[in-house]
This record gives sequence, C-alpha cells and structure tokens, in this order.
Amino acid sequence: MPTAALRRALTEPGPRPLPDRAADLLTTLDAPPRLAAHLRAVHDVAVQLVDWVALHHPTVEVDREAALFGAATHDIGKTLHPDELSGPGSAHEQAGYELLRAHGVDERLARFARDHASWTGPHIGFDDLLVSLADKVWKAKRVPDLEQRVVDHLAAAAGQQPWEAFLALDDFLDTLAADADSRLAYQASHPIAV
Repeated sequence: MPTAALRRALTEPGPRPLPDRAADLLTTLDAPPRLAAHLRAVHDVAVQLVDWVALHHPTVEVDREAALFGAATHDIGKTLHPDELSGPGSAHEQAGYELLRAHGVDERLARFARDHASWTGPHIGFDDLLVSLADKVWKAKRVPDLEQRVVDHLAAAAGQQPWEAFLALDDFLDTLAADADSRLAYQASHPIAV
C-alpha cells in the first residue's frame, strides 16, 4: 500500500503521469515521493523530446515505448540508494537495472537505468541519448557533448549539415529549459522520505 505522499506524487496535477507499469513498480517498491516526482518531470520532458523528433525528423527511428519507459524509470535504483536523491552518487544505476530485471522488465527497457548517465559508450543508441538528454534539460542543464551526439545523429538521419540540426535542437532545448524552475519546484514540493 503506497503512502499518501507517494500517491500524491504519482497522481496530482503537474507533469504527465508515468506509464502505468512504471507507476506500478514505484508503488510496489514504496518509492520515495521525491523520486516519483523527479521521474514524472524527466518523463514529461522525454515525451516532448520524442514528439519533437517525430515531428521535425520523421526519418529518425525512435523506440517511443522504450525511451519513455526508460525516462520514467531511469533513477529507480534510488529506491535502494535514497541518499542519492539529495546528493551525488552512481550506485543507483546498476542497482536500478538489476531491480528492474528482477521485476521482470525486459533488457530493452531496463538498460536505461544502468546507462542514463553514460552516453559515450559504443552500445548507446539514439533512444538512450534522448533519455540522457531529458535527464539533463529538465533542470535546464545543457551538456554540449551529449547534445552534439544527438545533433550528429539527427543530421546524419536527415541528410542535413550538423549546424542545421543544431540550430533547431538548440531552440527547442531552450524552450524546454525555460520551464525548469517550475519542474524543480514541483520536485522539491515532495518529500525525500515519509
């Protein structure tokens, strides 16, 4: 039975609701309310990113379900490492992956928990880059190396010059970043623990 604070974080008006399976996992794990709020904020940004790519770069293949589930669960390992909700740490990454796999989540969906903070590996695909980007821009953090990887992928898929893809993406990321204060306030309105 989830706490009232977790229920509120999962259902109150604000960022888009999480996919049902992600919300059910957070409920089963009795996740910290702040984690649920954070995942909703990142998921909301990921939806906007995926929709923007579909509209402006329709030839780019995106596994929408995987990217959005990945954004909705990327930090689920923080249920086991709650100190990383308010401080640095990466123990939640592998722990989240293992937790998702233990709950029957397919590799295709679970990998984001493990890989969301590392976007330079050879196994990182475009969906992974979108989740990593959403996890940064939700709070208006801009990471040039990450953004360049996204730009390179978009330009190659669309047959554009990288600068063309950059200008369009940069404008859109500025738009997303403009709402960061409200997302940060939303997240902060939920307790780390109850």
